[in-house]
Amino acid sequence: MEEPSRNRSGSIAVIVVNWNRRDLLRASLLSLGAQRVDRRFEVLLVDNGSEDDSVGMARSEFADMAAFRLSVICNSENRGFCAANNQGIAASESEFVALLNNDAEADSQWLSALTSAFQDRPDVGMAASKILVYEDPRRIDKVGHLIYPDGQNRGRGSGQIDRGQYDQVEEVLWPDGCAAMYRRQMLDRIGLFDEDFFAYADDAELGLRARIAGWNCLYIPTAVVRHHRGTTLGLRSTRRLELIERNRILLAAKLFPWSLLWLNGAYYLVRLGAGLLAAARGRGEVSRHPGLRGKLQVATALLRADLSAFPLLPRMLKKRRELSQIRRLSPSQLRRLLLSHRISLKELTEQAI
Repeated sequence: MEEPSRNRSGSIAVIVVNWNRRDLLRASLLSLGAQRVDRRFEVLLVDNGSEDDSVGMARSEFADMAAFRLSVICNSENRGFCAANNQGIAASESEFVALLNNDAEADSQWLSALTSAFQDRPDVGMAASKILVYEDPRRIDKVGHLIYPDGQNRGRGSGQIDRGQYDQVEEVLWPDGCAAMYRRQMLDRIGLFDEDFFAYADDAELGLRARIAGWNCLYIPTAVVRHHRGTTLGLRSTRRLELIERNRILLAAKLFPWSLLWLNGAYYLVRLGAGLLAAARGRGEVSRHPGLRGKLQVATALLRADLSAFPLLPRMLKKRRELSQIRRLSPSQLRRLLLSHRISLKELTEQAI
């Protein structure tokens, strides 16, 4: 039997977190089976208590793949994106760790393209993919990330037609967790996903924490993935909105420089007002929730999010103080970094998440 690829130079582990998406999971694993890489890699499927026999399907159909060796971790309940990915990362010691959503399918060169980001670049700890919308592959889902000064982040290029405007290798703020690669050395130094986030903005927190610790991120345009958007909770889910808003607050409280954090409420109110104006014109995230009832549901979700964030703030502030152990960027350098990757208010509020 082939020995696990632990501690071998260039070894790769791909973490796939799953929750009740058997058919999408099959397609995702098939895309991994078609990867063109020079060695066998490891796939760790972490199942969050699925009830649709996802695990049985994976074990019966992918137990003996030429491209990868499959390991399965089964949770009895939905532990969320963060905890499940942490389980997968902890179960492997490969030099590089890739994440692939169970609702995403990777082109055959995806893994080899991502690993190229780290060659002769010891400062690079993260690599970002070109993520396209599965239903319309001409359209961009995300090519790295941008951020607004209140902590709300958005995929760079989201919604744009792919005309080659993002076909150059370049630095981005952080990769989207849908399809990303991380250097093990970086994760060992800064830690894994913050499980208080559960899901959404978790990749932002890890990525920004890595930037604070001095690591860089490269976007690789030839690392292409096609993503079914919003399949976990649904694009109209108020629970999704609640987690996004709650985690925006937690992200800012934990990582933002005080010079931006003091202004957080003002930036938030400006964004909220712009979002309401966009919704009145049928644009933006709120427009997905039509009518007075829909708007009330959004308002209720945002209020629940703010209330649920409040009890976690002392814990975030404690973690904020602990950042001194890994910090390489000064507060002023961090502020410049965030503002240099700032998304415009118009783009943020007129596009749906």
